[in-house]
Amino acid sequence: MALNFQNQGSALLRRVLFAVLLVISLASMTVYAREGADGPLHRVQAVVAGAVAPARSAGAAADAALDGAADAAEDAGADESTLTALREQNDQLRRAVAQGEEYRLEAQRLQALLNLKDAYDLEGVGARVIGRSTDAWNQTITIDAGADEGVETGMTVMGPSGVAGQVVAVSPGSSTVRLLSDPASGAAALIQSSRAEGIVRGSLDGLLYLENIGADVTVSVGDVVLTSGLGGSYVRGLLIGTVARVDGAAGDATRRIVVAPGESIRALEEVMVVFKADSPAAAGDAGSAPAGDAEGGA
Repeated sequence: MALNFQNQGSALLRRVLFAVLLVISLASMTVYAREGADGPLHRVQAVVAGAVAPARSAGAAADAALDGAADAAEDAGADESTLTALREQNDQLRRAVAQGEEYRLEAQRLQALLNLKDAYDLEGVGARVIGRSTDAWNQTITIDAGADEGVETGMTVMGPSGVAGQVVAVSPGSSTVRLLSDPASGAAALIQSSRAEGIVRGSLDGLLYLENIGADVTVSVGDVVLTSGLGGSYVRGLLIGTVARVDGAAGDATRRIVVAPGESIRALEEVMVVFKADSPAAAGDAGSAPAGDAEGGA
């Protein structure tokens, strides 16, 4: 019973205190509303507000600093993420541009081979270069066409700008081509304008030299040099290159004639192995239109 009594007394006391505080609050609100700005309650409010203002300012500053730090961290993360995405896109674009340029260059080379095929009415098979020698004594390339594609030893091999070399070894799926620039290579040739005949030979320095031209024959830079077909080693009337340099004048038995191919023979990437050539130039009239087209392409 005592416990119950004490609980009832405490409850009654709480009700009385609540009623007193409520009366005081209502009275204060009434006085505050009716007094002027200089009233006692207003002055108390001003004093309390001044006392807590520094704490409120410090708290606001701290909150602002924390919010700013959080925003900065979020922005920094977003910037890094954006930069990473941009870098990836940039790398993808670079790769796409490089790949597109490779496709464009390959298309140009293949188109040049097709133009040469049409100009000389050639029959043959196209091939890619899949290997090449690295020493000056043995200037050869390996192509991905062999006996299975109809390639035979001795066949002429053309690059986009003219004669590249001759097939010297054949396997079922590949062939070895000795380049015209090989020191052991030689092709019966003629100068288109004068019809003077000689032999184009390779060299250790990779240059082509036109030899056995009569000392009385005038040779000029820019003269077109074609295969003559003599000896049967190369199809007749195909472009070898143009005269790039003449060391010595007509009548000089020691003069050296340098022939420049349309492009670097050792840099070939695609070639055509010639099975048959039916053009007038290949049949014997090297001064006909196809040879002229070849001259223009050189």
